[in-house]
Amino acid sequence: MNKSRALIVGMGISGLATAMRLHEIGWEPVIVERAAGRRAAGYFIALFGTGLATAQRMDVLDAIGHRDDPTTLRYDIDRKGSRRPNPDFEDVPGSPRVILRGDIEAAFHDTVAPRTEIRYGTTPVALEEHADAVNVTLRTTAEGNTTETTERFDLVVGADGLRSTVRRLVFGPDTQYMKPMNHIIAAAFLKEQVPGLRQQDGLTFSEPGRSAWVFPFANHQPGLLVSYRTHDEDAQFRRPPAESLRRAFGPEPTGPVLEHLFQQFEDADDFLFDSTHQVLMPTWHTDLVVLVGDAAWCMTLYSGMGASTGMAGADLLGTVLQRNPGQLPRALREWEQRLRPFITTEQKSALTVGLQMFVPQTRRDIALGRITQKLTGNPVTARVMRTVMANTLKHKSIDIAAP
Repeated sequence: MNKSRALIVGMGISGLATAMRLHEIGWEPVIVERAAGRRAAGYFIALFGTGLATAQRMDVLDAIGHRDDPTTLRYDIDRKGSRRPNPDFEDVPGSPRVILRGDIEAAFHDTVAPRTEIRYGTTPVALEEHADAVNVTLRTTAEGNTTETTERFDLVVGADGLRSTVRRLVFGPDTQYMKPMNHIIAAAFLKEQVPGLRQQDGLTFSEPGRSAWVFPFANHQPGLLVSYRTHDEDAQFRRPPAESLRRAFGPEPTGPVLEHLFQQFEDADDFLFDSTHQVLMPTWHTDLVVLVGDAAWCMTLYSGMGASTGMAGADLLGTVLQRNPGQLPRALREWEQRLRPFITTEQKSALTVGLQMFVPQTRRDIALGRITQKLTGNPVTARVMRTVMANTLKHKSIDIAAP
């Protein structure tokens, strides 16, 4: 019998994990990736229980590894450079594993690449869905030449991120589904650590509506994450990113720490500067086309669950396809019915708990955060506070993709 053939658009975490699962259940996955080659390592990612359970079941957890350093110290720092101890991110209940996006991608790629066709510089430009298959026109650019071919697939998986081409071709324009959060994020790796901090130390700078974090990683340069609120997203992209950062954190003098971080951002070999959006859709699939990961439900980095849900969605997709042979529409309905309540809860949490954690919106938020830190660091109240925090975050440890 001929194997069922799936086109997977996007070679990020969701795409690679989907390819792995489909191969395991006897499908023939084909991955197309817009970029000309593999991407860089990417930035900070946290894996909570949901992602850890999925990675363990898919036998990639050991390959993913971790970037934790037990000697890490984290500080709250103000503009003048004054600092106070702050619990490290890894101390959050649920023991999230701090890694780089590329750590996950590499673990999956090493398994997927030897047995899967991967086409770089390729993107879909048209999809025609029929009762039994999808005809996809693919455009490939290589060495200055562009070619187009039309191929037939049993299933198309859009795993191509926030600004998904598959979503746009099948479901409509981005404006229908991308909900702006009115925040900008900027990320880069530091070539030089903040003066006065060890290489393995981290920091948090917070003012109402703006923040800067430095995340240390074992065996890697520290990562910088800057976030700020804006009421005019378009204006942020009409000038150089570093200038927008400085304006967002003005008009006060930057001080030594922020100045160092902004200079490091300007000097970085690569950086991310983008607006933040959640993706909200009434459905993530048709009969033969399905969106996975950020293409379907982007929750932004404020959720801490993008990588976890990308893997879990891929894992569960393989399970329901295997459970419903020859019944793709039914399998996709089952898949969405299982995932949607979980995703909805995490999207709401990202708008409240997550956003407030990464970018406190008011002075009251900052004050409450500092009170929480004190109570967590007090031996008398630490157990109670950890219980409260664990209850707040316990949803992030549900193994939603468990068979």
